Order: sequence, then C-alpha cells, then structure tokens
Amino acid sequence: MPNINPHLDAPPHAGGRQRTPSDYVQAIREGDRSSLSQAITLAESTRPEDQAQARHILDACLPHTGDSIRVAITGVPGVGKSTFIETLGGRLVEAGRRLAVLAIDPTSERTKGSILGDKTRMGTLARHEEVFIRPSPTSGSLGGVAQTTRETILLCEAAGFDTVLVETVGVGQSEIKVHSMVDFFLLLALAGAGDELQGIKRGIVEMADAIAINKADGENRAAADRAQAAYQRALQLLPPDDAERTPPVLTCSARTGEGIDRVWQTITAFCAAAQDDGSFEQRRRQQAIYWMHQTIEHRLQQDFFNNPAVQAALDDVEAQVAAGTLSSLAGAEKLLAQHHGPEPETNT
Repeated sequence: MPNINPHLDAPPHAGGRQRTPSDYVQAIREGDRSSLSQAITLAESTRPEDQAQARHILDACLPHTGDSIRVAITGVPGVGKSTFIETLGGRLVEAGRRLAVLAIDPTSERTKGSILGDKTRMGTLARHEEVFIRPSPTSGSLGGVAQTTRETILLCEAAGFDTVLVETVGVGQSEIKVHSMVDFFLLLALAGAGDELQGIKRGIVEMADAIAINKADGENRAAADRAQAAYQRALQLLPPDDAERTPPVLTCSARTGEGIDRVWQTITAFCAAAQDDGSFEQRRRQQAIYWMHQTIEHRLQQDFFNNPAVQAALDDVEAQVAAGTLSSLAGAEKLLAQHHGPEPETNT
C-alpha cells in the first residue's frame, strides 16, 4: 500500500534552511499531513518561540478556513463515541467528504500523561486516505477539550478537510468550551433513560442540538425506544433555542449502522437552516470573539506563572495558605503583587 502522505519523509528544513510559516502554509494547503501535524504540535507547544511561529502559520491559514461542518460528539464514558465516529466517518468518506477527527484524550493530573488511543480504536477509519485523526491531550483544560482545539480545527480546514468531528472526553459542567467552537453539538446517550437522565447535567442537555440514543440494536432496541421517549418528554420542559427549535431525539446503532445516516441528515439539515436564517455565521462570529477572550485569559495565566518573582514566592505562599496562616485571598493578592512589581515611587 503506497504511503498516503508522500511528504512524510521530507526533512523539517526546506533547502537547508529553517522552515518559515510560509513553508508550512504551502505544504498544508498541498495536503502534506506531516506539516499539518507539525503545525498542530507547534500550536500545542508551551515554548514561546513555537507559539509565535504557530500564530504566524494560523494567521496565514485564516483566509483558507471556515469551509467545513464542525460537529462535537460527547457523552458519558462507555456510550460508544469512538465506534460511532468510526461508523459515521466511514459513511462520510464513502459520500466523498474529507474528514478530520480531533479525539481529545484526558490528561492524568498525577502523571500528566494521556492515553491517546483513538487511532487504535478507530483503526479502520484511520486507514482511509481522506481521513486525518489527531489525538490531543487535554493538558488539564476544562470542558474536555485541549486548549488549542480551535486552532487545530482551523489548520485542518486550511488543509482541505470539509468535515471536522471533535470527540470530547465526556460530559461536565465546562462542556461549553467545545460548544463554543462547533456548528453542531451532538449528545450520545444510552438506553436505561432513568439512570442516564440522572447522570447527565441539565446544562449539557440544554446545549445539545440533537440527542442520539446509541446501541439501539438487538435486545436493547426496546430500551432505546423507551429512552428516546423519556428524553423527548424531558426536552419539552426546557425552553427552545433562539430559533424556537427543540432538539430532536434519535436512536442509532454504531455497531450495525442503523440510524447513522439519519443522524447525519439531522446535522446537515440543522446547518442548512442556520445558514438560511443567518444564525450560522452569527454563531461563528460570536465563537471567534469568545476564543479571543479565552486566549487572553490563558496567555495572562501563562505570563503570571512564568514570572520569576511569582515562581520565587509561590512555594512559600502555598505553604502558608495550606497551613492556614494566610487566607487564599491574601495569598493571591501577595502573588499578584509580586507579578506587578513594586509600586512606582511618586515625588511629593
């Protein structure tokens, strides 16, 4: 089988010189997956020089972004997200679409390591020439998404991928992060509706553009139908979205493929309606502003903890707060004072 990436063995330097952002952009636009992966790695890096280069690459790629459908797929662990994506992805490739899958893996708070196993779980899908799968660690960020997931979406779009699926870690209070970077938010659920309705926070259900009851096959079919009815009743109690839409509740089986096409039809119909009424572009504009604010917060936090004065005082202040001799508020104020430096002297 020929290498699907003819540039894979290309050296990291072009013509004996360090690669420039223009080199990366040209290669990404030509479909060089190695360069795409390297650009994503630069965006994920915490090194200032890598971040600066990533910003130049993203700025140059920006005119070539936006022409995709961005879909988030979330649900409790064990709901079958990876199997669902592999089945759906296979259908999309058959239909002629180019698919990028951003599989976000949880990062251990103890070891800072992550599993990054979605290429293994999506083995069949990963072999398709028109599919790019990028597992990324959350690195402790909230919402089950990596800090740079949005930048990765833009880079994949610049590389010509017209469908981007973002698989999140699970469901949680901060899932608004992924909701704020996609066009459609799909919540996968399981049969046994009573238990699942208790286990999923109302805020997640409110954000969903559709709910799909997975594993609706065999002996589980009747239970899936009951779960569908229970979710439909629950959604009637929630206010509709701005377009007066109530999220549909579907059933499907990622194992057999039943109902998968209908889920995709629901996604495309939603996006088409949003484009017709103008809410599609409005949502994307609001998302861009939101992520500008998120980036500012992230960079300010990085700048704060990289400040040598803060680093020198941090252990001592943390020890005082832990011992109860200093309040959390006072500790924060003390570190902020270190960050800001001494007050300038004024002449009286």
